[in-house]
Amino acid sequence: MSEDPHAAEPSPTAPAPRPIAGVALDLDGLLYDTEPLYFRVGTEILARRQKTFDLALQKKMMGRPGLEAIRQMVLHHDLPDDPQTLLDESEAIYGELLGGGLQPMPGFETLVATLQRGAFPYGVATSSRRHFAEQILRRDALLDQLAFLLTGDDVQRGKPHPEMYAQAAARLQIPASSLLVLEDSENGCAAAVAAGAIAVAVTGEHVSGHVFPGAALQVHRLDDPRLLAWLR
Repeated sequence: MSEDPHAAEPSPTAPAPRPIAGVALDLDGLLYDTEPLYFRVGTEILARRQKTFDLALQKKMMGRPGLEAIRQMVLHHDLPDDPQTLLDESEAIYGELLGGGLQPMPGFETLVATLQRGAFPYGVATSSRRHFAEQILRRDALLDQLAFLLTGDDVQRGKPHPEMYAQAAARLQIPASSLLVLEDSENGCAAAVAAGAIAVAVTGEHVSGHVFPGAALQVHRLDDPRLLAWLR
């Protein structure tokens, strides 16, 4: 039987477990509601091959860089396709869907306002390709406010490997132990924990079935009072 996810959570006045010197934010599913788009892409790609895209496969792929995510799809369905060819096909579909509009996740505006007023430098660390990440971040003029932007194009080993968040701490010139990371996926949270960062799991319906061992805090919205208190 699973434990109550709220049972061990800190009170709104509890401090962060360690001093914070900088913040790293995931992008897909954390700041913007891109997961339904990815689900549509996966569904279309596999429908063309008489296969099904489901939540189990989505969980395996979520948070990983594009080519590694596609390899999970190939393994899951034992597809004969070349992963790079599948990635090119999926990116073409995703690029078309992005033009149809994208919604920020609940609490987005409050989180961004808090970060802008705060003393911590912050940036985005995403497994997405750089051109897609920049396209999304320009929607609310966030791109120019970031201290850094790390993408799947900038790492050799994607999440859940800790390289992404080790690089984020290096970009901010702070120890990884003082980096606060906001993640929405099991793979992303695992990467933050493995890097030695302070991981906050921001959960939603799209991460049903994910587990977040090692997370210092688990919340359901970006404007949760406990998270905002840490950022202030």
